[in-house]
Amino acid sequence: MGDDAELVPVEIVGVRQHLANDEIVVLLLDPDSELLVPILIGPTEASAIASAQAGIVPPRPMTHDLLRDALIAAGSSLSRAEITRLEDGVFHATLVLDSGTRVDSRASDAIALALRFGCPVLCSAEVVAVAGVEVRTTTSEQDLERFRRFLDVVTPEDFSTGVEPDDPGGEGR
Repeated sequence: MGDDAELVPVEIVGVRQHLANDEIVVLLLDPDSELLVPILIGPTEASAIASAQAGIVPPRPMTHDLLRDALIAAGSSLSRAEITRLEDGVFHATLVLDSGTRVDSRASDAIALALRFGCPVLCSAEVVAVAGVEVRTTTSEQDLERFRRFLDVVTPEDFSTGVEPDDPGGEGR
């Protein structure tokens, strides 16, 4: 897959750990197709991504912070991160600097650096189609979420019927 492949913007949903087999994935969402792309990553990369998403600034720069700082010190910036291809179960990425220079990268490192620069992550449409899984939101999950939002705004007065709790006949006031 070359540089002319169609790229789609993806949202970084976050890092999740599968409890059954201890695998860690970062989840990318293509909102247009409603497909999630799970990328298997290591614990160090998971920590780098999660801490950047949470806005945690370490007292000393970690590797991705150091790379960001080095690029800035050299007068450069990261324009975007591209997840370009999937070969033999391995996701490949490219860092695109503001100068147009392209640098080969692991997908997890590209995502961690993009978060630090606040720049977009794009993914090959072909990779999304091949590796993406449908976002399964059942009606009951949607109903539960609506109910939670309702509970956030409802007041006791909303349930007032004019019948006092100790008035078993419901005669009213």
